[in-house]
Formats: sequence, structure tokens, C-alpha cells
Amino acid sequence: MSAAHDALDPMLRGFVTAICSEGARLAGGRSLDWPQRRAIAETVRTPWRAGGPTMAQITTHRIDSAAGTFDLRLYRPAGLRHPAPALVYVHGGGWCLFSLDTHDRLMRELAARAGIVVIGIDYALAPEHPYPTALRQCVDAVRALRTRADDFGLDATRLAVGGDSAGANLALATALQLRDADGHTGLAGLLLHYGAFDTAIDADSAATLGAADAMLSADEMADYWRAYLGATADRCRDPAAVPAHAALHALPPTLLLWGERDVLATQNAAMAARLRASGVEVDTQAYAGAPHSFLEAMSVSEIARDALARGAGWLRTRLAPAGVGA
Repeated sequence: MSAAHDALDPMLRGFVTAICSEGARLAGGRSLDWPQRRAIAETVRTPWRAGGPTMAQITTHRIDSAAGTFDLRLYRPAGLRHPAPALVYVHGGGWCLFSLDTHDRLMRELAARAGIVVIGIDYALAPEHPYPTALRQCVDAVRALRTRADDFGLDATRLAVGGDSAGANLALATALQLRDADGHTGLAGLLLHYGAFDTAIDADSAATLGAADAMLSADEMADYWRAYLGATADRCRDPAAVPAHAALHALPPTLLLWGERDVLATQNAAMAARLRASGVEVDTQAYAGAPHSFLEAMSVSEIARDALARGAGWLRTRLAPAGVGA
């Protein structure tokens, strides 16, 4: 194991070791295609999403859009009045892996802790569906939820968008698309967990935090970007695909949470600084000893539980009715 691995919080080090060792065991040294990699990722994550709060209602809804047909999964905790505030959540996985199931507990936790509806988007995965399919589906999801807010029991004026890793990229890009198309995002907030905002990873981060035994290696991240962006090299400068190149004005209040032992830590700090410089209201928390994807370890990690509580508290404030505090 590398020195970077040794620097992890002990509980999170055990989580990373368990995830990586089980993934390696199931791969068995084989060269895997994307469907095989997805199947292993689902299996490895299954124990880590067990438990957690029970919802009053979980429903699935089919959305037909120009970007293709996809599902939304709504998590509604007990005690919510109609219309309810909501977080539209975009799961991570490098645009290529994971699902609503891998992120099921995370979405239930946020729904219960914040007292809101959480809506997961089952977007199409790369490389079979490269950029911009997933982004277009995310934008279409937000628009459908606004248009049909009464059908879903939602308050269209109290919607936030969030996500983790590649999902944070898609959440931020969705807000940018809404701003550019409509003149405003119409969103109450952005909740961004350890986002992939730039194709470039600085050399120091790659060397010290992106080794092969990291939760996310620099080589893995490059592989995900290639799969998402496809063969067109100029997409690396497309601000809708790579938000590090976007103008960031007129975005809603944003909370960024990341781990200091993440190969993407530097670009998360840089994104926070650029958002502030663009006039966006920004809150941040960088967690010492935390790797990429540390929220998945919520069943064993106080750091992960603190991040969940911080995000939920922030959402309660941002999505409260006008004139009502947290």
C-alpha cells in the first residue's frame, strides 16, 4: 500500500481496502468490458448501501425526452406536506458505472435527514451513450419535474440539484445549461460532492493521491473522461462537459464537500475559489483523511456521517419556505 493509503482515516482506510480488494477478486486479473465492470461495481457496493432510514414512499417514473427515455426514482420520507421541496440527485461512477441502486442509501439518508424529497436520475451511461446524452437527460429531468410538479407533489420553486463525482459534474453542468437557456437556473442550490470538474489532474495530485491503490486513481479518471467525451478531442474544452472551463456567474448558492486525500481535491478547491470569484455564494468543507467516494462508507465512518449531516442541514436552509429559517 502507498503512503497516501496509510494517511487515510482508519475507518475509511478499511472501506477503501474492502472495496478495492473485493473488486480485484471478482475481476480475477481479467481485462473487463464496461458491462462486466458495472456488474462487479454493483456487487461490491451492495453491502455498503444496506440499512439506513425507511421511506414513506419510493416510486419510479418514466420520462420520455428528446435525449431518450429514462427513469426517475422518488424518495419521500414520512411527514412531508405537499408540495414538498426536493433535491434532484445525480449519481457518480465516472459517467460509466453505478446506478440508482448503488446510491440508494445515500439518497434515502439525504431525504430523511433534510426532510425533503430526493429524486435520483437513471441517466444513460457512457461509453455507449457519450456526452452530451447524460447531461441532456439531467436537464430534461429538471424541466419535467418543474412542469409536472403537481403530479409529483413538489414545490417547483424549491428545487436543488446535487451529485457526487461525475454526478457533481452533471449537476453543475445542468445548472449552467438552465442558466444559459433560460437566463437563470431557477434552482435554490447546488450540492456537489467531490466533483470531477476538469480533465487535467495536476502532477502532484496524480503522484501523491492518484496511485493505483487509491479509491480513484489518476489513470481511472482519465479512462472515465475518455469514455464520456468520446473521440472528439475539442470536447476537453467544452464548458458544458468540463465545467472548469465554464463561466460561473449567476449560479445558485453552492455547497462543495470533498476529501483531502482525493486525487480530485485540488480541482474541487479550485472550483470553489472560481465560484466565489464569480459572485456565487459558496460553502465548503474539505475532510482530512477522506478519499474519493467516502460518503459510501456512511455505515462505518463518522466523517461520512458528518458530511451527510452538513449537506442535509444546508439543504434544509436552502429549501425552506420563504421567510422560514432552518
